[in-house]
Amino acid sequence: MTSFNAVLSSIDDFVWGIPLIVLIMGTGIFLTIRLGVMQFKKLGLALRYMVRNEDTSNGEVSSFGALCTALAATIGTGNIVGVATAIMAGGPGAIFWMVLAACLGMATKYAEGLLAVKYRVDKGNGRYLGGPFYYIENGMGKQWKPLAQAFAVFATCVGLMGIGTFTQVNGIASATKSFFDPEMAHPVNVLGTDYSVVTVITAVVIALIVALVVIGGIKRIANVSSIIVPFMAVIYVGVCAMILIYHVRELPAAILTVLQSAFGLRAMGGGALGAMFMAMQKGVARGIFSNESGLGSAPIAAAAAQTDEPVRQGLVSMTGTFIDTVCICTMTGLTIIVTGAYDVALANGLEGVDVTSTAFSTGLPWNGQIGSFILMACLVFFAFTTIIGWDYYSERSLEYLFNNMTVVKAYRWLYILAVLIGPFFTVSAVWTIADIFNALMAIPNLIALLALSGVIVAETKSYFARLGEDGKIVKKNIAESIDI
Repeated sequence: MTSFNAVLSSIDDFVWGIPLIVLIMGTGIFLTIRLGVMQFKKLGLALRYMVRNEDTSNGEVSSFGALCTALAATIGTGNIVGVATAIMAGGPGAIFWMVLAACLGMATKYAEGLLAVKYRVDKGNGRYLGGPFYYIENGMGKQWKPLAQAFAVFATCVGLMGIGTFTQVNGIASATKSFFDPEMAHPVNVLGTDYSVVTVITAVVIALIVALVVIGGIKRIANVSSIIVPFMAVIYVGVCAMILIYHVRELPAAILTVLQSAFGLRAMGGGALGAMFMAMQKGVARGIFSNESGLGSAPIAAAAAQTDEPVRQGLVSMTGTFIDTVCICTMTGLTIIVTGAYDVALANGLEGVDVTSTAFSTGLPWNGQIGSFILMACLVFFAFTTIIGWDYYSERSLEYLFNNMTVVKAYRWLYILAVLIGPFFTVSAVWTIADIFNALMAIPNLIALLALSGVIVAETKSYFARLGEDGKIVKKNIAESIDI
């Protein structure tokens, strides 16, 4: 197993090396400049669009439902476990690079949502299919179809062996075990290895519930996500805010620590550059894992939105990155620093959810079990919605590849099986596999975004040209107008 992990780490270091980081950050910078930092100028409008659906438009689910499906797949272990993993591997400075990548990634996510609606395909019976595979093939040209197919293959693998299953259910199992059976008082032998009975029960229960939801398709996934995601996000952000307020005196020092670590200023001598790159690498990698900007997953959900305006859906899509990383991941990271959980984890060799759990259990003057329970509940629900969201992404990728629903239905059972066995993989191997597939999936999508940047800019200018001198947008077929 040690040699296997070493091989995975070598592959991970290669694919997440300087070229990919430059490609991801460069794409975000390029689109930010071409769009005139629109992600900041139009953020207020985007947040209003997020909660205001179009009355008459084509699509399967509301814009909010599509956003919640995308958020369901993004707000998960990346926000709780991934942030802690990034900090432990790259230092507190990883938070800075995570947020910077997210700010640039908002432009990337906007472009993805726009192209998803512009190039989506009507499959009949009110079903719409879209995403990078269609804007690569239909936007860049048929000669690029192999690139579109490569994206679909990688997306399926990310769902089955990356973000969608192993990392999420592994995080759920770790959280429930840490809370209900931290001392392994009730072991069960599975294929020669002892696991807590809580882990086994968790795997079975989650797999059964996932089966009940994913068989219902996008509408059931969107309905479940629209309820769980906003509710749990408010609870999680609320607790993080309470911890930060309680430790407000430590907050300036924590922010300074993050900035110093981000640029390697806490390292000695020649190690500064290496420390900065490590913080950048882990921060960008975990940030992409969390918000999926540039990954190409969110546009698959965006394509199902009930909208006739590609730009409108692009604006709604970019709020996902803002909520996921700029807000939630930042609060998680600062919570870990101000409570001293980072130092405790270094001293005791803690990793993953145990780091964040330490912050929640010690961050407020209440019984530590309360904080641990809240974190466990948030992680369980966030990870569960990510599982069902990524099933949808994988299914749409397979539908593009084979155009055969029998293959898709068979895949659902394979996906459920992956959820069932996910808790029995080691944490380090799980996250490394996820990172590798993320990188492979991102490359075709980023190439497409750069190639179609002219289309993105033209669509954006066309949409905002409808603005009157009074600063209002008059929507097609809708009597209301919205202030900019």
